[in-house]
Amino acid sequence: MHPVFVRAGKAQGVPILFVTPATLAAITKGLDANARAFIKSAGFEAKPGRHLLVPAADGKLAAVLFGIEASDAGLKDAFRPGSLTGLLPPGTYYFGNAPHDARLAALAIALGAYQFTRYRKGEARDIKLQVPEGLDGDDLSRIVDGVTLARDLINTPSNDMGPAELEAAARAVAKKHGAKIGVTTGAALRKNFPLVHAVGMGSPRSPRLIDFTWGKPGDPKITLVGKGVCFDTGGLDIKPDTGMLNMKKDMGGAATALALASMIMARQLKVRLRVLIPAVENSVSGESFRPRDVFKSRKGLTVEIGNTDAEGRLILADALTLADEDKPALVVDFATLTGAARVALGPEVPPFFTDDDALADELMRHGAAESDPVWRLPLWRPYEAMLDSKVADLNNVGSGGQGGAITAALFLRRFVEAKSWLHLDIFAWNASTKPGRPEGGECMTARALYALLCARYS
Repeated sequence: MHPVFVRAGKAQGVPILFVTPATLAAITKGLDANARAFIKSAGFEAKPGRHLLVPAADGKLAAVLFGIEASDAGLKDAFRPGSLTGLLPPGTYYFGNAPHDARLAALAIALGAYQFTRYRKGEARDIKLQVPEGLDGDDLSRIVDGVTLARDLINTPSNDMGPAELEAAARAVAKKHGAKIGVTTGAALRKNFPLVHAVGMGSPRSPRLIDFTWGKPGDPKITLVGKGVCFDTGGLDIKPDTGMLNMKKDMGGAATALALASMIMARQLKVRLRVLIPAVENSVSGESFRPRDVFKSRKGLTVEIGNTDAEGRLILADALTLADEDKPALVVDFATLTGAARVALGPEVPPFFTDDDALADELMRHGAAESDPVWRLPLWRPYEAMLDSKVADLNNVGSGGQGGAITAALFLRRFVEAKSWLHLDIFAWNASTKPGRPEGGECMTARALYALLCARYS
């Protein structure tokens, strides 16, 4: 299991008591008189997020009080217990009573313990949590490990996370689970994936298409596609400095695909899994692709370049074409694709697009249950006219400057025929620390998809 988790009964622990103003007296009734007197003298208010370390007579901890929302509150944050990781002294703890969702509370505590320590030492946080009875600690660990993988990849700066390093990360995941992997580069990439090559040809760090498969050939085919732009300058349509600052996270789609793949393979779901990652760096040089250039895609459609900073949809187009050729039961792509998605829904709620209504309903349900929110936006067909080009089959950006997340999704839709196709426009970043979600790279939507796939294929 994950290092934060220990099996119940394996060690003595300190109870975490989840309280509200209405339940505080009843829940602390089991503590001794001295502990109750301390709580009263401390003036503890059982408001959501408040905590109190209650000492025992021997100087050790008798209990930890943690405020949560009332059971009848309209909005309850199931991830709120994740803040405990930064509040508790080293030790082993267990849930002395039930929070709103014990599984998500345990998950949030483990995810809140994450630190990115590649370049400096982390804070000492020797926190252990006994897995609540009835919960699958091994499955919780698979999820935490997958999220940790994605966060580490996204947080790694681009000087240490270029296309070659992203390939190495994919190879490590594939090797760990016995998947078969192949990588297309050079002349073969130019011939077979011309849009991937076009985006990456301005960088000395060679572009590539990473492709690995796992599982039995006869099982349902599930294909994950992840945008792997390891750094995005914007190309010749260069970004301003503020727009470029966090572009190390522009491979967040690839990181998310690898995270979900690792969960699927560790769980041994009954699927034939394929993962496709077009990995590039969008750089400025004499070799860079230019505005008004026209390229013929793998699908045969010609694309006029309206903006070199709309590069993610180009590399995804070739990868989605390849995915579709295999006729999978489900195609899912993850991409840090548009700023318009953030304008529409903010940084915490990724939009998704699909023509499959049943799939959309299923994903919304699992996203809510997993505290991994998503929201459906329409593939509004009339906006396809915004992608018209006078010299090619379509332009890579929409005209008019509105509906950018939708026109990007409609662009991708031109390259995939499968009805069960799901496009997720993710942010892959926490601008500030929240319970269970430290500031920095974030694995968005993978837990919701994992729950959906487990329900279908366990």
